[in-house]
This record gives sequence, C-alpha cells and structure tokens, in this order.
Amino acid sequence: MADFNYGGSEEENAELRKLETELADDPDNFETWEKLVRAAEALEGGINRNSNPQAITTVRNVYDRFLAKFPLLFGYWKKYADLEFSITGTEAADMVYERGVASISSSVDLWTNYCSFKAETSHDPDIIRELFERGASSVGLDFLAHPFWDKYIEFEERVEAPEKIFAILGRVIHIPMHQYARYFERYRQLAQTRPLSELAPAETLSQFRAELEAAAGQIPPGAKAEAEIERDLRLRVDAYHLEIFSKTQTETTKRWTYESEIKRPYFHVTELDEGQLTNWKKYLDFEEAEGSYPRIQFLYERCLVTCAHYDEFWQRYARWMSAQPGKEEEVRNIYQRASCFYVPIANPATRLQYAYFEEMSGRVDVAKDIHDAILATLPNHVETIISLANMCRRHGGLEAAIEVYKNQLDSPQCDLATKAALVAEWARLLWKIKGSAEDARQVFQKNQQYYLDSRPFWNSYLMFELDQPTSAATENVQYERIKQVVNDIRSKSALSPDVVRDLVQIYMVYLLERGTKDAAKEYMTLDREVHGPASVAHTKTGGAVQAPQNSSQAAPVATVVDPTVAAAGAAPQTSPYPYYQQTPVNGGVSA
Repeated sequence: MADFNYGGSEEENAELRKLETELADDPDNFETWEKLVRAAEALEGGINRNSNPQAITTVRNVYDRFLAKFPLLFGYWKKYADLEFSITGTEAADMVYERGVASISSSVDLWTNYCSFKAETSHDPDIIRELFERGASSVGLDFLAHPFWDKYIEFEERVEAPEKIFAILGRVIHIPMHQYARYFERYRQLAQTRPLSELAPAETLSQFRAELEAAAGQIPPGAKAEAEIERDLRLRVDAYHLEIFSKTQTETTKRWTYESEIKRPYFHVTELDEGQLTNWKKYLDFEEAEGSYPRIQFLYERCLVTCAHYDEFWQRYARWMSAQPGKEEEVRNIYQRASCFYVPIANPATRLQYAYFEEMSGRVDVAKDIHDAILATLPNHVETIISLANMCRRHGGLEAAIEVYKNQLDSPQCDLATKAALVAEWARLLWKIKGSAEDARQVFQKNQQYYLDSRPFWNSYLMFELDQPTSAATENVQYERIKQVVNDIRSKSALSPDVVRDLVQIYMVYLLERGTKDAAKEYMTLDREVHGPASVAHTKTGGAVQAPQNSSQAAPVATVVDPTVAAAGAAPQTSPYPYYQQTPVNGGVSA
C-alpha cells in the first residue's frame, strides 16, 4: 500500500494511504469512510472526464466499497451517479441509479432524483413514464411522497398529457399523505373539464345515473334535458369525490400521530433513542391492525431504512411476512438482507432465525452453513454452537450432536469459558436426550478439574443434581450428591466468594424445601458461614485450586477415540486441546 499510486499528487496519495490504513484498523468507522470519499473526489482538484484513469479508478473503487458497506445512504448514491454522469455519461449514471434503488427501494429522494435525471436525459416519454411507474410502486405510498408525485405531474405537464395528469391525481387522492389536500383541490378543479367517463369507475357512474333517474321518476320522459342530467350527475360525482377526500383526511390524521414523531426518516450509523424505536413499533402495530398488505409491507421497508441495524425489526418483519400465504421467498429475502447486509454479525440472533427458516424449508445444508458462518466470526458464541448441535441431533441423531461438541472442545479457537458451558450442555444432552443421568454425571465429575473458575459450569452441575427426580426412597442418595457438589464448590473451585455465596444460597433453599428434619441445622450453619460477618464467615473451605492462567489451554487429557478401538485395548492418542475426560460413557477406556 505504501507504494500504491491513487492517481493524485504525492500529498493526495499520502492522505489516501493514511485513511486506508485507518480503515484497515477500524473498518466500521463511518467518519473515516466519509473522509476517504471526500479525499478521492478531490483528486486532481476534483474528478471529471479529463482526470487521469488511475484517479477515476480510485474514486470508483472508494464509492463501490463505501456503498457496499453503507447501501442505505441515498445521498451518496446520487453523488456517485452525478459523478459518473460527469465522467462517462448517461448510461453509467443510469447503472448507478439502478444499483441505488435496488439497495434502498423505499427512498423517495432517490427515486425522485432518478426520475428527474431520466426526464432530463431521455427523449422517449414512454421510457420516462415507465420509470416513474416503477417509482410509484416503490414509494408512492410514503407519507412524504409529494416531491415524487410533483415531479411525475411536472413531467406529464411538460409533454402536455392532461388526461394522464388527471389519472395520476386520481390515484394520489386516495393516499394518506402530508399534502393530500393540495392534490385533491387540483383534482377537483380538473374534474370540471374532464369527461364524465374519467371521473369515476363505470359501475359507479351507472349506479349514480340509476339513482338520479329513480329520484326523477315522477317527471315525464323527455321533460329533463340531457344537459341537466349531466349536471346533476356531475354534482353527484363531486359529492362522491368529497367522500374520498373525507376518508383520506381521516386516514391521514390517524397516521399523523406516528409520522409527527419520526425525527430521523433516513439511515444513519448513530443509534436511535428509545422513543423513536417505540414509535416505530406502535406505527407498525397500527398498520397491521388496519390490515392493508401493501401499506404494511411499505411501512416495514421504511422502518428498516431507519432501523436497519436493529435485528428486532427484521425478525418482526420476517414473522409478519411468514404469516402471509405463499410468501416463502419474500421471507427468505428478508432474512438474507438482514444477515448479509445490515444486522451486525455481533448480533447473530437473526442469522439463527434464518437458519431455522431454511431448516424448516428442507434446506438443512444451508442451515448448517449459516451456523458455520457465524462461528467463523464468533467462534465462542455458545448459543450458536448449541443450536448447531441441536440441529445435527434433529437430523443425524444423538451422536451427531455429541460430535459437534467434541469438535468445538478440541478447537484452539474456543476459549475455556465457552468450553465450560459446552461441557455442561454435553452433559445435559446425555441426560435429557439419551436419558442417562449417570452418563451426564460422569461428564461433570471428570471435567470439573478443568473448569474450576467457571460459574456456568458449576451452576449447571448444581442445577443438574437439584433437578433429578426423587422419591422418598432415593431422596437421601440424591441429597448426598447435591451436598458433594456444594462441598466441591466451596473447597475445590476457584470461584469468587460472591459467586460461591450465590450458589450456596441455591442449596440452602433446597434444604428448606426438600430437606429432612436435620436440614435446619445445616441451613443455619451455612447461613452463618456464608452470610455472617467476617469474623465468623467461611464462604470457601480448604485451599481452592487456582484456575489455569491461560484461558486457551488446560491440562492435557486423553482425546476422543473410537469406542471400538478403545475396547480392543488400543492406547488413546494425546490431543493438545482436549477439555473433556475420557470415560466409558463417552468412548474412553475404563480405569
């Protein structure tokens, strides 16, 4: 990078190199990205068609990378299109606009700019009109869509198509939007000059005519001139239009409650305050209750521009869409957009939901790939590892799930805290799925020496024993097991006194709820030792073994071996990263 020539002066190249280095260290820094875009645009005093090819390549590369990372920035798509128009011409700018509206299809500003550009650079009204119609289907329902509709009407005025202007206004007067009244007034004025056939649907006009004829039933035929009939019919149609206006006014007022609270209708990397998020949730609740599929879908698309980094809205959108019949591909598209472009990988919940969706759809391999992709970035994400193991169990049986845990426990990328949680999950699997509490107990007992400072491990071990079903005949045996776990926590673990106190408190509750007649004595002793003043308290007993200093290493133990080989007496091989003890339960050799 140090020798790379960006096409500018030495000083400009140095600035670009500096910014590229900063982005390599912090690729999510939005301010640095903006500086890089400005620096690239400023090469050679400003990029234009006469700039050297290397400088043009540099600015295109910067824009492409920037908009791939932040595709919802409509203003930068317009700037990029303007730049391409100045460098190459109309076709290149069109391509940028197409990429832009594909990335942020609900942007009124971008569609308005694109249609304006097309109207100025194309001489074919049909092509321009087709683009306006695409824009209308994408953003026409927006509460603030008036700039787009104004531009569409302006174009039809320029080509002198009054019938099309009237048709556009006839669509707009039904849409609840900020400037609905202005459009209705113009529509009402134009209606006076348009033929009756354009003022209402044919069946509505027939109904009105029949009503007028019935009302005039006492008048002899031919007594009323056709002009009078048309005048009366126009008055009836005008009343019909006023009903439309009243309905649109009511719908606009309903939505103004939520629209007036939207402070940032565009995307930005900064977080939204809680009030804004709550308003979007309430607005979505409202539209869903209204029940119009196009309006609900469009509001979700609007919301997910502003709230693109909030996975709760993506998941809500996917759940709503999945409730609509025949929308499997739409649901898949929602999950893909969320997972591949918008929701940070640090929040993998949406990706896991995507995996479950693909599994439900019969694409188990895709679901597995989604899990693997999460773990490639977050190798210590316990929830994802457990989810993968459970999915493998559902489709490959218990051994497939255990294999997932073994692979993770052998992985050098998996830290000790994660492995402690996985051992507990492995034991839980043996207990809940295989139905063998003894096998699960062996996993806990043989591995406790490696996870002395892990609260999740000891908490899981204690809760495992507490959750075992008992009877009057077996309660004493189980009591001894539970008590042994608590003794190990107090004497062997490397947990902090506060954690030990919390775990012992769980045991104390057990004593009161399930203990024998002597339980009160043990309870009071523990209460004194755990909760008493420093002079009498002894939260921990004995010398606690210190936890390993290096969280990625633990004392080596025997690795997993094939049970058939072990049974034949073959010596198990040593692995540098095993964090579970071999036992007859999990395929090891009996002592």
